[in-house]
Amino acid sequence: MQAHDALYRDGAWRPAVGTGLIEVTNPATEEVIGRVPAGTAEDVDAAVRAARAALPGWTATAPADRAARLAALGEALAARREEIAATVSAELGAPLSFSRAVHADLPIAVAGSYATIAAEYAFEERIGNSRVLHEPIGVVGAITPWNYPLHQIVAKVAPALAAGCTVVLKPAENTPLVAQLFAEAVDAAGLPAGVFNLVTGYGPEAGEALAGHAGVDLVSFTGSTAVGQRIGALAGAAVKPVALELGGKSANVILPGADLVRAVKVGVANVMANSGQTCSAWTRMLVDADRYDEAVALAAEAAAKYVPGDPSDEKTRLGPVVSERQRERVTGYIDQGVAEGARLVAGGADAPEGHERGWYVRPTVFADVTPGMTIAQEEIFGPVLTLLKYEDTEEAVRIANDTVYGLSGAVWAAGEEEAVAFARRLETGQVDINGGRFNPLAPFGGYKHSGVGRELGTHGLAEYLQTKSLQL
Repeated sequence: MQAHDALYRDGAWRPAVGTGLIEVTNPATEEVIGRVPAGTAEDVDAAVRAARAALPGWTATAPADRAARLAALGEALAARREEIAATVSAELGAPLSFSRAVHADLPIAVAGSYATIAAEYAFEERIGNSRVLHEPIGVVGAITPWNYPLHQIVAKVAPALAAGCTVVLKPAENTPLVAQLFAEAVDAAGLPAGVFNLVTGYGPEAGEALAGHAGVDLVSFTGSTAVGQRIGALAGAAVKPVALELGGKSANVILPGADLVRAVKVGVANVMANSGQTCSAWTRMLVDADRYDEAVALAAEAAAKYVPGDPSDEKTRLGPVVSERQRERVTGYIDQGVAEGARLVAGGADAPEGHERGWYVRPTVFADVTPGMTIAQEEIFGPVLTLLKYEDTEEAVRIANDTVYGLSGAVWAAGEEEAVAFARRLETGQVDINGGRFNPLAPFGGYKHSGVGRELGTHGLAEYLQTKSLQL
């Protein structure tokens, strides 16, 4: 794995304006594994100008031809599946098996889906005596997070390209190596120069420069709600649309009569995946009073099976969190949960035995959590599960909706219709019913402080289009 000492702009790797570097650290070993340029506002400006120059040609490219380039991109990524998995494991700390199945295979599938969508999408429609055109919004500034680094890149770049937009990407500074690999795949796929541009850099400098740039027509950001609010304010001041995929504190509601053993097992797995660094994780498990104690015991037993280990080991199920700062954040929440009276039934703030080196966190389960506790309200972003008790389904609805977030959730019931009826009452963007599988063609996004807009499928493509009506 080798980092480029340059930025990808206008179809080639070009030196950054400044000499600043970002060190990429393996969170399992604390060793520096690469260095990439710390791009500046000047680098962002050059990339935006390249994207702006390439826009007319790419917009005029037939959708079928754009689809062919996206198919080639998907093939280029698929050819490097093992390298993608190893890269993400090294810079994020995700177990290798999880990196293959999720960090590599999911974005490969999403890239392929947009090749199909680009070829089939109705970019024109007739409404009465009007011809309605769905046109690319222009130059897109994409700012992506570190927790699902390649998936979030593809979920923004692929639909933008399918729509006929050009893109400037600023990836998270923790995980820039897979972003460089993506740029190599773009190059291999033969996209015209300037259609995709990559600027690695820090958020306060490169990220803000991109979000506020006058040459950017839409900003798509995934990350924390606090940063999303800042980006929304910058874009709003310029009357510029934004797509924001932000935080979550999702509820996993187990209704009376549901298969408790399966619901708890799947719920714990959901929270422990990616070391809990998932915005849509079901971090609040709601269980009826009659079965609450049983659920607590099952959750503690399930969490014990997630033994922290070396991400490069095929048997490892739980790797470290991404950075020392993230570990301090997560363990701080664990300490706060104890201080506020929650009962620790698994894990804790101490480093896992045998992992004093590396940014590991023990898989942690809290019981006797009340809705007002900090650990029940704020996004922890680590392998921490909270269990809350409810007396009846009305209280379950109130607890589930008692959060500023609304990104995801789950409902388990004896029958599908009972679960669907409950899910309709939840203020959240997507709900898994009795363990329903993730669908990369379905819209993904949140209510309330969890964001604005949707990603994936045709709904994700629509974010990058604007409409024009021709009255005939």
